[in-house]
Amino acid sequence: MDKVALKKWAIVLALGAIIWLIPVPAGLTPAAWHLFAVFVATIAGFILQPIPMGAVAFLALTICAFFGILKTKDVLMGFGSGTIWLIVCAFFLSRGFIKTGLGRRIAYCIIRAIGKSSMSLGYSICLAELIVSPAMPSATARGGGVFYPIVQSLCNAFDSTPGASAGRIGKYLMQVGFHADAVTCTMFLTSMAGNPLCVGLAASAAGVELTWMEWAAAAIVPGLVCLFLVPIILLKIAPPELKQMPDAKSVAVAELAKMGPMSKDEKVLAFVFVMCLILWATGSLTKIGATPIAMLAVSIMLISKVLVWKDILSEKGAWDAMFWMGGLMSLATALAKSGFIKWAAAGIASGISAAHMSWFVSFAVIALIYIYSHYCFASVTARISAMYAAFVAVAVACGAPALMVAVAFGIFANLPISLTHYGNGAAPVYFGAGYVSQGEWWRNGFVITTINTIVWFTVGFAWWKVIGLF
Repeated sequence: MDKVALKKWAIVLALGAIIWLIPVPAGLTPAAWHLFAVFVATIAGFILQPIPMGAVAFLALTICAFFGILKTKDVLMGFGSGTIWLIVCAFFLSRGFIKTGLGRRIAYCIIRAIGKSSMSLGYSICLAELIVSPAMPSATARGGGVFYPIVQSLCNAFDSTPGASAGRIGKYLMQVGFHADAVTCTMFLTSMAGNPLCVGLAASAAGVELTWMEWAAAAIVPGLVCLFLVPIILLKIAPPELKQMPDAKSVAVAELAKMGPMSKDEKVLAFVFVMCLILWATGSLTKIGATPIAMLAVSIMLISKVLVWKDILSEKGAWDAMFWMGGLMSLATALAKSGFIKWAAAGIASGISAAHMSWFVSFAVIALIYIYSHYCFASVTARISAMYAAFVAVAVACGAPALMVAVAFGIFANLPISLTHYGNGAAPVYFGAGYVSQGEWWRNGFVITTINTIVWFTVGFAWWKVIGLF
């Protein structure tokens, strides 16, 4: 082991050991506190990576099981999550797009239509996300299953692959795709699976009945501003080498001519793709979950031999994502169940209430804590379950208008998805493509989240005043 790796291990282990050895705070069990120590060390391991992330997650789960912090079934519960298998299936769907050439065909059609610059491609992704998002409540299916294969194909069309050519345009487009998915999650009640949970919790915590239209009306203006800014901000902080493409249209026309008519495999995959779009969009009516739909898509590809089993086994990104994301989900879920999150939220709320601040200042402080606490979560729905009701109740108790608080904390549940490479189910799919380093991902995610937060606290509040939320 080299000296750099040893230093990284020293930091990770020291951080976990210090927290572990601190006396257990009142109101927490030793198991909950020790689990928090392992969780913090795991996140540090993800950041520093003395070994690959999947190995870090496996080691953390081993420690929890060996020392009895968690039961074996709780250690492994993340790997049975529907979200994890939706992520895995998204990788397989993307493999189908690459293998058949359908993704390349779609990419060249997009380039032919609007491929004048990297920014125009970025805005095409944002516009497509905006159009599809109200009808597709699974952000993982939308981002990872629908748009990621197309974004990846666009990258390949411009000879931008992970490694030396990532900066050509791939690094830019991958981040635009992910952050556009995150922004659209905030905009509609039906654009993210956890949003309807906020409606139910708002009724019990603040006595407010939220409607689809109230959510959309509150989110549309600041949401559109955030979506408009995504390609521009990334053009500044993650500039692609290829900015203007004056010959892109002629190149696309020539490449499409070379490809000729669609093959049988392309037609089968196109059918599968449209089927997924329809079934995901009508999931609220059919009651069929996003994961079974994705599994059906993969099954059809296997039966029709669009993919063979060797393709499945060789998709390393899918299995790597399953290990580190499944492990993290196990830890995050167990941490919430242990009572640690509620304990921390109660402590924060008590401190804010004791400060006797104005309702606006109290709301701002609570909201910022609520937003940036997403570093501790691998699931938006889990964070909503653990924190939404408590934070809404505290903000209303501080004098903030109940309807505004209910809407705002629903929106702010999704706002920090951009922070990390595990912020929601689509994150590990885009990150797993390998175009962006973890350091860049976290840095750019923090910048995007912070700018979006500023937009919501300025444009958002002004708009809420206009429509009468307070």
